[in-house]
Amino acid sequence: MGGTEHLTVRREGAALVLTLNRPDARNALSLPMLVGLYDGWLEADADDEIRSIVLTGAGGSFCAGMDLKALAGKGMAGEQYRHRLKAEPDLHWKAMLRHHRPRKPVIAAVEGYCVAGGTEILQGTDIRVAGESATFGLFEVRRGLFPIGGSTVRLQRQIPRTHALEMLLTGRPYSAREAAEIGLIGHVVPDGTALGKALEIAERINACGPLAVEAVKASVYETAEMTENDGLASELARGWPIFDTADAKEGARAFAEKRPPVYKRA
Repeated sequence: MGGTEHLTVRREGAALVLTLNRPDARNALSLPMLVGLYDGWLEADADDEIRSIVLTGAGGSFCAGMDLKALAGKGMAGEQYRHRLKAEPDLHWKAMLRHHRPRKPVIAAVEGYCVAGGTEILQGTDIRVAGESATFGLFEVRRGLFPIGGSTVRLQRQIPRTHALEMLLTGRPYSAREAAEIGLIGHVVPDGTALGKALEIAERINACGPLAVEAVKASVYETAEMTENDGLASELARGWPIFDTADAKEGARAFAEKRPPVYKRA
């Protein structure tokens, strides 16, 4: 199991929990954090025992975005990881889910600040839970910057365009309740309980057929920009083979026998 000084990894049943771990900087993105994130996504993809991923932050914050001190030329921690960037120049984009989509469902558990690059990473997750005091926003324009982590493309596809443009062009903060109202997050829970709720959702996903779960997630993203006819054809091509799997047969037997199914990814 991987991890770095700014990214911890642990297993919680069939869920892989990735924790942004730089609380003294509100989990601002660093090179060790980005390397750890990318390795975490790859670990989840490669391990069939992992059925979902939970992404959270340590110390009461999710992620306050890029380390602006590093951007100003004052250096970034983790020089020992520079060879990883040299070998894979877009590693940071893959870490931030801009150039990579894990095949397992990713659930975000947000407490505190989830702004700038934090909100950009959030848009790459599938299900989102936040504590009621969480703060969201894309602050880049206030600093003369561009939200280049994908927000000008993704945000308008995830929430109504008027809300997307207001968030992008004003750079103002959004409360968890407001973020839920515009559809950016799905659950608002008492402070300190976002991770527990995310793990609860993960446990429900993990109890389902893993081949079916992965196929459903893939189909949703594949068909998002298709015409209805093309989308339906794509859905059928991806979904029909699932009915011939051993997992599908196990699901039917378990239902008939009134017992929990035991899926084997077959």
